[in-house]
Amino acid sequence: MHAKHTILQVFRYPITLASSPLFFVFCLAFLLHGCGGEEPSGNDERPFVVTTTNLIRDVVENVGADDVRVISLMGPGVDPHVYRATPRDFHRMEQSDIVLYNGLYLEGRLSEILDRLGDQSRAVTGSVPREKLIDATDFGGAYDPHIWFDAELWTYVVEDVRGALTKLLPEREEDFARRASEYKKELLELHEYAEQRIRDIPEEQRILITAHDAFQYFGRAYGIEVRGLQGLSTATEFGIQDVTRMVSLIIERNIPAIFIETGVSTRAIESVITGVRGRGYEVQLGGSLFSDSMGPRGTPEGTYAGMFRHNVETIVQALSEEFQPP
Repeated sequence: MHAKHTILQVFRYPITLASSPLFFVFCLAFLLHGCGGEEPSGNDERPFVVTTTNLIRDVVENVGADDVRVISLMGPGVDPHVYRATPRDFHRMEQSDIVLYNGLYLEGRLSEILDRLGDQSRAVTGSVPREKLIDATDFGGAYDPHIWFDAELWTYVVEDVRGALTKLLPEREEDFARRASEYKKELLELHEYAEQRIRDIPEEQRILITAHDAFQYFGRAYGIEVRGLQGLSTATEFGIQDVTRMVSLIIERNIPAIFIETGVSTRAIESVITGVRGRGYEVQLGGSLFSDSMGPRGTPEGTYAGMFRHNVETIVQALSEEFQPP
């Protein structure tokens, strides 16, 4: 089914959509779908894949290579939890052969629209065994959506992407399977690297504190305790009691460093640092971690592997005994 027809079908649900803040934007996008911005060339007959996050785009590029065209709606530093789609986004989805999204309610405001796209869209977390997901009953979905922080778990996403691309181009099935296999091998090597590096942190200092609670899969996979000041979504507000509890934890556990995240306000972490210093204790800013997106294209952190290694090295250096604050 072509995406244009699928998007038209969304208007069969006027009551649900009209109650959504996206409804006005969606209608504007439908009427003005020719507005500017980078668009796929009409002369390129390769399948056109749209992804929500650049994390998923990276998988498509590794598995699809030059056999497909791919664009990510959300770029570096963009927060998917609160992202508002633009008219250009809807035009791209309308022109795509498939829209690949994370699912598990990561995309927040976009989730309803993505669900309505039917066969024209696919959640790439669909094949992840439910017993491997972390429960998140206080989140918009039933599970924590940040599965990319477990490199081994991310291999399931590679398989979902391989299946989606094979459906678009069955004649390239062997190429997609070969590339997916190679990429999964790279991810498993990344998984082993993270396991080994985290062991370099003294056991009593293996606690990762960030603004929002995005690193639970990382903590489970690599043996480090994780605490977030906010909940799973950056839309969740933190309060004075949250800051007070975190300050007490840092002092009681003698934690040397805490971390900010790209794309997330530094206000929460700055409040904690101020609170700790107000009680006569010093905690350092250990560095910036990528949480809900990768870095800019063309940089090492602009790939999944580069982003993942950056996070691991930043955490290990900040929490290890030899850490020297800037």
